[in-house]
Amino acid sequence: MADNNLKSKVISGLFWKVLEQCGSQGVQFVVALILARLMTPTEYGTISLITIFITIANTFVQSGFATALVQGKDIKEEDYSSVFWISMLLALGCYLVLFAGAPWISAYYGIPVLRELVRVMGIVLFPGAIVSIQTAFVARNLRFRQLFQSTMIAVLISGAVSIALAMQGFGVWAMAAQQISYYFSLMIVMLFTVRWYPHFLFRTGRLRQLFSFGWKILASGLIDAVWQNIYGLIIGKKYSSADLGAYNRGEQFPKIIATNLSTAIQSVMLPAYSKQQDDPEMLRRMASRSIRLSAFVIFPMMAGLAAVSRPLVEILLTEKWLVAAPYLVLLAVSYAVYPIHIINLQVMNAMGRSDLFLKLELIKKTLGIVILLLSLPFGIWPMLILKVIDEYLCTVINAWPNGKLIGYGPLRQWIEVLPSLVVSVLMGAAAWSVELLRFAPVPTLILQMVTGVIVYLLASYIFSREPLDYIVSLVSKRTQK
Repeated sequence: MADNNLKSKVISGLFWKVLEQCGSQGVQFVVALILARLMTPTEYGTISLITIFITIANTFVQSGFATALVQGKDIKEEDYSSVFWISMLLALGCYLVLFAGAPWISAYYGIPVLRELVRVMGIVLFPGAIVSIQTAFVARNLRFRQLFQSTMIAVLISGAVSIALAMQGFGVWAMAAQQISYYFSLMIVMLFTVRWYPHFLFRTGRLRQLFSFGWKILASGLIDAVWQNIYGLIIGKKYSSADLGAYNRGEQFPKIIATNLSTAIQSVMLPAYSKQQDDPEMLRRMASRSIRLSAFVIFPMMAGLAAVSRPLVEILLTEKWLVAAPYLVLLAVSYAVYPIHIINLQVMNAMGRSDLFLKLELIKKTLGIVILLLSLPFGIWPMLILKVIDEYLCTVINAWPNGKLIGYGPLRQWIEVLPSLVVSVLMGAAAWSVELLRFAPVPTLILQMVTGVIVYLLASYIFSREPLDYIVSLVSKRTQK
């Protein structure tokens, strides 16, 4: 009965988390499309540089302790409040560093407006710290419906603010306003929906216990945040803001899909995995199901994006952004395995093995830096192609420890996802072939999408039936409820 209750909560939580991610990112995606039409690649590249520095600072403030709150077995109110106060202190420290470093960042990239933008956008660290605790409380209690409601309100408010400013000609400041209004709106709304409030409690003993787990997650998160953004930093410095803008627009499409699915998996499955941390066999079954389902969903999406890249970019972003289409193809291939990374790492986190998490990050980033340094002299495209190869090598590295921990290593994982991979490649090839007919962009895209869906469903029915049946069953049950 307890297992059925947990399964029901996990499915419900995953449903609301996916809905929250898809809904919020869907709205943000539409807003981004509107802003892209109102702004130039150079302006987009400028704001992308700032976002990189803010993302790294946010990781320092939000990672580690928040994950420890979700993973811990016996978490009390004093733990939430203690983490809140230390997070606010970290936010203040990071903001002061950004404030002082803003002139250097502006001079290094030769963009004067960066100075003011960094200092203004840096204030999102404070509401971001609060939101991280609120989100940990939600995840701990699997209350993702409230998170869905809060996030949707916040994205609608921030989207309206940014579009209004962009239409008035505020340029990069419109995008800055979007980030600031989003974090403050989300924090305020969650105070009413989630109903968690900080108290004047600070227990250094409990904080030390959380830190013993969380510091490794924090270090891993910082390493990963720097690594995920290092290509943007290099492109922005070595090439131009316009190149960075094209790279980020190409990345936007696959990233929004892969990270949404991965965030949903991470938010829901970590507490679910943690409840079974003493049962390796149950963890193996849960991880196997998660990986097979994520591959069945993400592989065709990425293959489809690569196939329709040119007409999609031309229709949604206009011809001035066609330079982003080749980036979209490469990055779609790269992001296809992102959920597999997340699932493997969450299994280790659930078992309290943040030491392995950190070791893996060090190994992967060392390999990545070597590959980056070797490719750097040969130009942007060899650099990005080797980046894709590195992502697939890292699936093996991430899965290796789980072979010993729960009997679910890289070879077994790739055997299980191979049918979805093959079917997705076939679907992508069929959809891409439609472009050879030389129709106009709109009918080409429509015909590609119809062809891709038909080919994938038919091929899945023949070669990858089990995940298809499972998803149909889940959707049917949810619809009936």
